[in-house]
Amino acid sequence: MPQYSYAPICDVCWVEIAADAHDFSTDLCVLCGDHAEVESQSLEQAHCSACLRERPAFEKAVFFGLYRKQMREAIHKLKYGRLTPAARGLGKMLAAAIEELYGVAPQEMLVVPVPLHRRRAATRGFNQTRLLAREALRELGRKRPDWKLALAERSLLRTRNTESQAGLTADERRVNLNGAFGVSEPEMVRGRHVLVVDDILTTGATARAAALALKEAGAETVWIATLARARRDAKDSSDYPQEANHLTGEPVLRDESEPLRTENMFLSSTSFTA
Repeated sequence: MPQYSYAPICDVCWVEIAADAHDFSTDLCVLCGDHAEVESQSLEQAHCSACLRERPAFEKAVFFGLYRKQMREAIHKLKYGRLTPAARGLGKMLAAAIEELYGVAPQEMLVVPVPLHRRRAATRGFNQTRLLAREALRELGRKRPDWKLALAERSLLRTRNTESQAGLTADERRVNLNGAFGVSEPEMVRGRHVLVVDDILTTGATARAAALALKEAGAETVWIATLARARRDAKDSSDYPQEANHLTGEPVLRDESEPLRTENMFLSSTSFTA
């Protein structure tokens, strides 16, 4: 088991996060990683209902693990609890997801984190996806030095301040993100292969919209890598992003009246010594 030993999350919890997030499913969509419609398809060519209806603009989406339990809490710790040191361990997990594309995706790609709108970025103080991308590329530079991955943090822009995706249906998410992305320097992506990275892939609406904007700007191919994948058929309702505080974007679970609190998650008496 790889080590993700970074304070203030203890060693044991990092191992548990990785183990609990592991997805043992085999009937997955070959494009987006959601559960596939397999009745009339081979597993090698299986697609989910969304990709059957409309093929996405990206080639393939990969993810480290499922958005549930400890993984969900760790992402919330980083994203809403502003626990930025957690990006180091989570970034290594994102690197492991990206590595699944080694030998499949092109050997030279631009890596583009999904952007926040400037208003949300100002409120949060940072873009967690940029932090994850930096840590992932640092790890991949060590493990795959021949893979030419160049970080392009500002190539993709959030052109309008969309409503939080949490709590929206798949159709509402697509409408919410319609025209939400733009490319700041089309000449930088024109004819290039692009890897878009994000923290969570839920319905795929963000990935589809970002990929479409990049393809319209002239990108040759677009690939997607995320830390976690939320399943639309999740049995545990807390494993799927639901309602959100419209001012902060923080998640609010349907069976709770207040935003999720993460202040005590994973902390141990020795966590801050690493």
